[in-house]
Amino acid sequence: MGAALGLAALFAADTSARAQSGPLRIEITEGVIEPLPIAVPLFLADSPAAGQLAEQITGVLMADLTGTGLFREIPRSAHISAISSFDAPVRYPDWKAINAQALVVGSVTMTGSDNISVKFRLFDVFSDAPLGEGLQFAGPASSWRRMAHKVADAVYSRITGEGGYFDSRIVFVSESGPKNDRAKRLAVMDYDGANVQYLTDSRSIVLAPRFSPDGSQILYTSYESGFPRIQVLDVGSVTRRALQEQSGVMTFAPRFGPDGRTVIFSLEQGGNTDIYRMDVAGGGAVRLTSSPAIDTAPSFSPDGRQIVFESDRSGTQQIYVMPSGGGEPQRISFGRGRYGTPVWSPRGDYIAFTKQNQGRFHIGVMRTDGSEERLLTASFLDEGPTWAPNGRVLMFTRETSGAQGVPALYSVDISGRNLKRVPTPDAASDPAWSPLLR
Repeated sequence: MGAALGLAALFAADTSARAQSGPLRIEITEGVIEPLPIAVPLFLADSPAAGQLAEQITGVLMADLTGTGLFREIPRSAHISAISSFDAPVRYPDWKAINAQALVVGSVTMTGSDNISVKFRLFDVFSDAPLGEGLQFAGPASSWRRMAHKVADAVYSRITGEGGYFDSRIVFVSESGPKNDRAKRLAVMDYDGANVQYLTDSRSIVLAPRFSPDGSQILYTSYESGFPRIQVLDVGSVTRRALQEQSGVMTFAPRFGPDGRTVIFSLEQGGNTDIYRMDVAGGGAVRLTSSPAIDTAPSFSPDGRQIVFESDRSGTQQIYVMPSGGGEPQRISFGRGRYGTPVWSPRGDYIAFTKQNQGRFHIGVMRTDGSEERLLTASFLDEGPTWAPNGRVLMFTRETSGAQGVPALYSVDISGRNLKRVPTPDAASDPAWSPLLR
């Protein structure tokens, strides 16, 4: 999943001035936000080789922050102060004069032929004080993108009060070829579309990949045997095995439990589809639902105590919640239309879903009791949301209409703002977000 990086605190922040004037903070759940002006001078470098990396790291850092829609870059051409030393005192009046509210100062140092050290400090300009501690990341030069994402995560967290999500990956289905004969293979990439790697070939259809809680394994559905069967893929070795070798049954829609050992999935046998649970290491499957309806797309709550899933037991496709050990399901979706692909937020506060109503598809969120339903998107076909590690951004598949229609990945925050396409080399579908990398 990426090279290990070292992390160390450099400086303890003096928060006395900031405490007097109030902390710099963005509330990211508000519907309308004026982006916060932030200045990020080019990181300092100790050599020409470090200089090239410094430019790349600064660029990725700025792209991460402005890509959220919460930050607005103050162009370097407007900067009055020049950063000549990482340890030099900040000339706050110069940054106030250009209306910067936050300032990031950083440096890149070569620590060997193939290793670098990246350090940064964040300042609250109007409080005339550092915002949190300075941090340093060390590792191979090839990991420069991860270091940039880690800096961005720290800046984002300190200003929003929320966890970051930039140092993470996306597993998805990469698609190529005509619409009626698409070749599909599993791929993994950085959250922003960089560093694409392919995990399977395109000889058989693959669907619905899902990361384990530690990011080391991926569950997915494969048609390699001729009908749906769940596979477990080890990300490090790219080896795989069938979750279950039971003949005559179809297994699909898998997802890990929060302990990383339990898997829930749908199993179809004799025309009936129910939800089952089993250990990822193997063993017997335990049946959790028993009805003539189609019960599928299960997802655990973060504490592992409940499962949300979709079912047509009421006559139409709706969302239900039940105890993780099974029991009487409770319906929580009551709006107009059909609901599917529910997935519990890692924060535990929302359930995301796909909704179909009056010929349009939507990605939406609701509280775990079904209240406060909010639709975030509307399109010919939007489906399959997945949560960022901080529970504040969703990624999903959007497909265009017509014979030439193709699927692509999009992201949106939970207020419905900042809808944007995620770049991929080919058509793409079924995204699943990893946890933050370690």
